[in-house]
Amino acid sequence: MRGLASDVIFKIVSLFLVVMAVLAMFGKLRMPGQKHLASRRCGSCGRFRIGKGPCACKKNGGPRQ
Repeated sequence: MRGLASDVIFKIVSLFLVVMAVLAMFGKLRMPGQKHLASRRCGSCGRFRIGKGPCACKKNGGPRQ
C-alpha cells in the first residue's frame, strides 16, 4: 500500500511540472499589441505615459533614479 501514495504524489508533481512548462511556452509567445505597449513607455524613465502630454519626469526636470 505504501507504493500507491508515492505514485499519486509523483503523478501530481509531474502533472504540475508539465502544466508549468506549457505555460512557460505560451508566455514566450509575442502577443498582438506588444509593440504598441512598448511605444507607450517614456524613453527616459520607462514608465507608461497616460494621455498625450509629456511624462511626469520631463515636467520635473529629468528622470529619477
